[in-house]
Amino acid sequence: MSEKLQQDHYKVKPKDHDAANPSPSGGGWEGAASYHAGRGAQFNTRNRFLKNEVTKEHIEGIDEWEETNLKTQYIEVHPKTIVNKVESPDVGMSYSMNPYAGCEHGCIYCYARNVHEYWGYSAGMDFEQKILIKKNAPELLRKFLMHPKWDATPIMLSGNTDCYQPAEQTYRLTRGLLEVCNEFNQPVGILTKNAWILKDKDVLQEMGKKNIVSAMVSITSFNEDLRRVMEPRTVTAKAKLKVINELSSAGVRMGIMMGPMIPGLNEHEMQRIMKAARDNGATFTAYTFIRLNGAIKFLFHDWLYKNFPDRADKVWHHIEHSHDGKVNDTRFGVRMRGEGAIAQLVAQQYKKYGKLYGMNAEEWSLDRTKFRRPGMQTSLF
Repeated sequence: MSEKLQQDHYKVKPKDHDAANPSPSGGGWEGAASYHAGRGAQFNTRNRFLKNEVTKEHIEGIDEWEETNLKTQYIEVHPKTIVNKVESPDVGMSYSMNPYAGCEHGCIYCYARNVHEYWGYSAGMDFEQKILIKKNAPELLRKFLMHPKWDATPIMLSGNTDCYQPAEQTYRLTRGLLEVCNEFNQPVGILTKNAWILKDKDVLQEMGKKNIVSAMVSITSFNEDLRRVMEPRTVTAKAKLKVINELSSAGVRMGIMMGPMIPGLNEHEMQRIMKAARDNGATFTAYTFIRLNGAIKFLFHDWLYKNFPDRADKVWHHIEHSHDGKVNDTRFGVRMRGEGAIAQLVAQQYKKYGKLYGMNAEEWSLDRTKFRRPGMQTSLF
C-alpha cells in the first residue's frame, strides 16, 4: 500500500513506519490521539462515497478543530423498507431486517462497518457513535408481510447490526418486530451478543412453541481482556452462556456463532466455547474466519498494533496467509472460511469438536406452514 493511500485514510504524518503496512506499529504516528477506552475504532476512516471531509492537518490548530465527541448519538430515520434480500450464498440467510444501522457494541472486526458509509458516515468511530434508529420498522414489516406474494421464508434479525444493542433499551424496535412476527407466525432467526434478548423471553417462548424462532449468541472469547477491547460494549461470555441456558430452558432453539476466529488471538478457544455452549443448551453452531474488507482493514490494523504490539506482526501475517497474501477475499465459498494451513486447521477443529459435542446433529428447520395474515381463517399453506 502506498504512503499516499495511508495518508488519504489517516490524514496524519507517518513516522518511522513501513509504508507497506496500512496503519501504525505501536502508535508511531505524529498527532495520534490517546486510546479511547470503551470504543473499538480509534478514528474515522475516510468515506469513499464523499468528496469532501473535515480533517486536522496541523496538530497545533486546536482553535480550528472540534475534538471527537465520544457520546453516542441516536438519529431517528424513517426508511421505506425494512426487509432486505440477501444475495450472498455464504451467510446462510435469504432475507434480513435490521432496526438499527450502526452498532454501539463497537466490535472492531464487524463487516457491517462498511455499510455505514452508504448513510454518509465513517466506518470507524461514526459506526459506533452515530446510531440510526428506524422508527417505523414494525409498521414496515407488517406492510411487507401483508403482501399477497410473500411466502413466509424465514427472516434474519441482525443480519447486519445487532438488534439488541443498547439502543433497544430505549426504542424496543426489536420487540415490536418480534410481536409482528408472532402475530403472523412468520419464522425468524436472531443473532446477538447482548443479554438484553432475555427481556423478550415471553414472546420468544410463545414463538418457540410454534417452532417459528431460533436464536444464536455470538461468543468469540472467554478471555475478558481480549473481549473488552475487541468487543468493548458487549456482555461477558458468562452472561452470554446465561442467555443460552435461560432461553433453551424456555423452549427456544439456541445456537452459537463463533466469529470471527482470528489466528493468534482466539482460534484456540473453539473447543472450550463449543463445550460450554453445549453444556448450557445450545444445539447448533456456525463460525467465520477473519477477513478484513474495505475500511475494516485500516481499523483492525490500527487496533491490533495498539492493543497487542507483542504479537501484532504474527497475527497480521497469519491473516494474510489465509487469504492468498491479502487480508480480504471476495470469492464466494472461500471468503468466510479462508484457505491455507491455518484456515484448514480451524475448519478441522470445528468439525471435530462439533461432532464430539453433538452439535448440528439434527435435521431441523423453522416451520413456515403456520404463517397467516390477520383476518385470514387459514394458513398460507
